[in-house]
Amino acid sequence: MYGENVRPNTPTPSNASTPTPALGTLLVDTSRADRVGEFRGVAGPYWSLRPVGGGAEWEVEPRHVRPAILMEQLRARTARLNARSRGEVL
Repeated sequence: MYGENVRPNTPTPSNASTPTPALGTLLVDTSRADRVGEFRGVAGPYWSLRPVGGGAEWEVEPRHVRPAILMEQLRARTARLNARSRGEVL
């Protein structure tokens, strides 16, 4: 049978380039305790992320980034709205 020995979750080689996500895509920085941030652009070999809703950007190597799952997206957006309701952010 075709494909029966193919592993669906085969990791990509370390030298493979990671596709650049669209601006605003929510990503998880696994090198910083799974911190969620919005993709803001490329800065040399690093990707720039910023907290959901604003704040100081940080840079991360693309190998330490993965797409945020729906629960992580919801958690980050809810935390932002809660901070806004407390008057901590605009």
